[in-house]
Amino acid sequence: MTETNPLQIPLDTLSDISAARLELLERLGLRNVGDLLFHFPRAYEDLSDVRSIATLSADGIQTVQGEVVEIEGRSLSDGRKVVSVVLSDDGKNCLEGVWFNQPFAAKRFRYGQRLSFSGKPKWFRDHWQMSNPRVQILASPSSPPQGGGMRGGGPEVVPVYPLTEDLRPEQLRSLLRKMIDRYASRLTDVLPITLRQKHDWPTCDQALRDVHFPPTLSAATRGRRRFVYEEFLILQLALALRRREVREEGRAPILTTTPAIDARIRRLFPFSLTADQDRAVAEICRDLASDKPMQRLLQADVGAGKTAVAVYALLVTVANKHQAALMAPTEVLAQQHARTLDRYLAHSRVRRLLLTGALTPAQRRDALAALAVGDIDLVIGTQALVQENVRFARLGLVVIDEQHKFGVHQRARFRRAGSVSDGGQSVAYASGSSVPHYLVLTATPIPRTVALTVFGDLDVSIIRQLPPGRQPVTTRWEPTSQRPRVYARLREVLAQGKQGYIVCPLVEESATLDVKAATQTYAELCAGPFRDLRIGLLHGRQDEETKAAVMDRFRRHELDLLVCTSVVEVGVDVPNATLMVIEHAERFGLSQLHQLRGRISRGPTAGLCFLFAEPSSEEARRRLRAFLRTTDGFALAEEDMKLRGTGEFFGARQHGLGELRLGSLIADADLLRTARKDAFALVADDPGLRRPEHALLRAAVLERYGKTLDLAEIG
Repeated sequence: MTETNPLQIPLDTLSDISAARLELLERLGLRNVGDLLFHFPRAYEDLSDVRSIATLSADGIQTVQGEVVEIEGRSLSDGRKVVSVVLSDDGKNCLEGVWFNQPFAAKRFRYGQRLSFSGKPKWFRDHWQMSNPRVQILASPSSPPQGGGMRGGGPEVVPVYPLTEDLRPEQLRSLLRKMIDRYASRLTDVLPITLRQKHDWPTCDQALRDVHFPPTLSAATRGRRRFVYEEFLILQLALALRRREVREEGRAPILTTTPAIDARIRRLFPFSLTADQDRAVAEICRDLASDKPMQRLLQADVGAGKTAVAVYALLVTVANKHQAALMAPTEVLAQQHARTLDRYLAHSRVRRLLLTGALTPAQRRDALAALAVGDIDLVIGTQALVQENVRFARLGLVVIDEQHKFGVHQRARFRRAGSVSDGGQSVAYASGSSVPHYLVLTATPIPRTVALTVFGDLDVSIIRQLPPGRQPVTTRWEPTSQRPRVYARLREVLAQGKQGYIVCPLVEESATLDVKAATQTYAELCAGPFRDLRIGLLHGRQDEETKAAVMDRFRRHELDLLVCTSVVEVGVDVPNATLMVIEHAERFGLSQLHQLRGRISRGPTAGLCFLFAEPSSEEARRRLRAFLRTTDGFALAEEDMKLRGTGEFFGARQHGLGELRLGSLIADADLLRTARKDAFALVADDPGLRRPEHALLRAAVLERYGKTLDLAEIG
């Protein structure tokens, strides 16, 4: 392996790296040559702004070159040691470089030595001064032209690396120089020459040299972007291959929507669909009518009615004599979906089953037997639906709610479950092996670049439009001193027969955090300002039976007020609840706040959301101001990604795809789109990446994503 791929050579096998240095590199996670070569700079210092001392200004990094005319070490009145080195470039004007508490620094310099100092100059008393300037030794005795590049030694662009204590930048750069000179020319280019020429990318060898030892800032930028593009390309190829594997290799049942089926389904809804819902329904029906398996993501803003669209798709499937499955991440949400379907299908002949972990062994055995022989048309469940012993007779459609809470492996198991029928015989559809259609739901608006990465193998439908009559929520940020006034407003609303939530960030009090907890708040309200009201408590540490019982009481209006944690953020639908108080709102992310606010104003009455928050950082204040400014979940998702980066979206929803090592979905969005276009075109032209010129790309895709994306066909 190491003979063909030098990137895999362990650093501890190299004789010229000491044990002490290996320990420092280990702290940075650098264990082999590849880790080291791809330990990219976090920034660059552009030292190309070379000026005479007389023309310096206090506006950014500048470089001066001159002769050492003074070296001094002294102690300050506060006990600190300072080393001062003075440069002059014309015998009259001087610049002082100073180093604090580094008495050894004086030994680096000698009178008459020609140096360049780079840093941010400031005017101190009667001369220019730089603190801890970057020093370069100039070999040439002649000064370069003013404003020109450096001569005689120093680079114009200096990388700034993530480091660890005791590892100096020059030590890392020296080691990188050795590794690049020794191994860079031996690396094989994963990118085929056609793509390199198309985008004018440098070779892998040249790009590594430009990243670590750039002749110019533009060369450094180009080298980095080449590797970011490669990283995005490999991910998008994996998604394109997975999409092709499902759609081209497997065949799904053809589920048509006739005018009669459409009319029959629409009669079941006590409302008319919005234009956005109708558009999503049309896209889904077009997919279902094909023998290529549907792979579609339905994104809907909070309260925009994604469930109704999902129900439409489920009923189209049942109308075509096939089974449909709806999988939810929690029993509470699965039970709510079951209640919604019971309401819509009260007078229909659709045979339904709720399959959760709450069933007794006997109930579960009977349910699975009915499912396997086709006596069940529509099943709603949790992860219990993807257990190995669950079999379907004719599974036509799988709807997965809140996909990011499930792993990619569970989706693959659903695909396998759909190909078994009564007696264990495979169901023959149009041709080849059968797979169900997939509809993935999410009520969490996702920025476009994240959707292209996490759900890159899916087509996307978006519902933004709220149902007619849905009233907006008014959001107010209140200081804690206004708690009595907010509570008085809460009593007014509850006295009108409405209900409300009080959301706390913690279940129980913390010894280290001064934060209101649900159990503490519940006890205080029951004994204090709301002791005459019916109050419930709901949090994630309760068992499923207790949580379901509390939600049932709240839904039936046997409770006026629900004290809870963020466990209610997804799927809870109580139209009579119109008011919410969020304690310590600064401790919640924007997406989470948006989901919580979406629990109210789900009926014809306008909602009111109060935030108690005392943010300690400017980022938290910006987050809350953005939340007050808009109720558009997609706008808030973009703002959240700008504020906190992509970790929350990318990490939580990726489930096995792995973090991006080099690319940024924010800064490199243009490269992501380019890589996606190239990847899907490449797979369309060379399915399976079987051509010799794509062999290295194919190997890279399999190594990185083969297992997590179940790319069996190209393996």
